Amino acid sequence: MEVVGLCRTPYITGSDAPDTLDEARASVDMAAALGTQVLTIVTGGTEPETKGVLESQKILAERVATLADYAAQADVNLALEPLNPMFGGNRSCIFTVRDALNVCNAIDAENVGIAVDVYHVWWDGDLAASLVEAEGRILGYHLCDWLENTGDMLLDRGMMGDGVADLKAIRTAVEAAGFDGACEVEIFSGRNWWQRNPDEVLDTIAKRFRSVC
Repeated sequence: MEVVGLCRTPYITGSDAPDTLDEARASVDMAAALGTQVLTIVTGGTEPETKGVLESQKILAERVATLADYAAQADVNLALEPLNPMFGGNRSCIFTVRDALNVCNAIDAENVGIAVDVYHVWWDGDLAASLVEAEGRILGYHLCDWLENTGDMLLDRGMMGDGVADLKAIRTAVEAAGFDGACEVEIFSGRNWWQRNPDEVLDTIAKRFRSVC
């Protein structure tokens, strides 16, 4: 068994972020102890007293740069994960691969890259072009699907093939950008898949991965 990644750090920005990076450093230590080289960052929301996201992204870059120095000593890479815009405000200040790359460029550290989650980026019309620019920086790829009539923004992700995301095109673009790691299936499904027999879920994941991803 291999731990391919740890998700996630405490928030780095926003009103719910801790006052220091101590908890984030503890997450780096946990990743190192688990033997994984990838720690995913869900950034946290917009900074208090700011409007829009640009100032928060600037602050995010400054704080992640500090964390990156600590992570490098533990041989841990940091993956910035953009979230669907519906999580803007309290959970994230980056929403597209382009946003994540802009923050990466501002940090300019070898151990900082991005995580691509289908649920959060499938809708972006500039995704293909952004993934080309992300070559060598993709540290994680998360699979699921976006249901046409999703009933809960957090806990109603679809099994691959049940939704509207172009899964084959996204995976092709991610791998063309140099990603050769594990495809992580990440389905938060409180009323559906989490209620089913685990054997059925795993069998379905394997079948769908081969057929629709």
